[in-house]
Amino acid sequence: MSEKRRRVNKTGKVMLAGVIILYAIFAYVDPDKTFKAFMEAFGVLKMVIPIILVVFFLMALLDVSVDEKKISKHFGYESGLRGWMLAIIAGILSHGPGYVWYPLLQNLREHGAKDSLIFAFIYARSIKLPWLPLMISYFGWIFTGVFSLYIVIAAVLQGMLVELLEKRFKL
Repeated sequence: MSEKRRRVNKTGKVMLAGVIILYAIFAYVDPDKTFKAFMEAFGVLKMVIPIILVVFFLMALLDVSVDEKKISKHFGYESGLRGWMLAIIAGILSHGPGYVWYPLLQNLREHGAKDSLIFAFIYARSIKLPWLPLMISYFGWIFTGVFSLYIVIAAVLQGMLVELLEKRFKL
């Protein structure tokens, strides 16, 4: 694995420290509003915890059941056209809020998935299958088809751009 992959990511700790500092500052300025904001944040956390538990379960399952060679085969640097197709199709089929997918995608990345395919997956999530019938009813088949095709093309182009930038700047 590259040097970049071995470094410990401290972003979460920095974000937590930043939030605590901000809450402390705002608690000093306006304690009542800060308490209300904290309770709102706690409510959101209670809502998200079940989703986070499911994601952690899926990540643990992925760690135990899938080896790096399989991930690399489907989403790694040797995946070719098949990897692009899988990333786009998986992105289109994925549902739920985007933040739910981030830990799982990070885990895939740590197991050898290409950043460009992860980028394409996230971009392709813009196509929402449950909403396509409604879009067709408002805009018609041709508009919806062309629009969806443009999203797929843009997902691939954006992923290729990420790959090009990684090679150029050795990210």
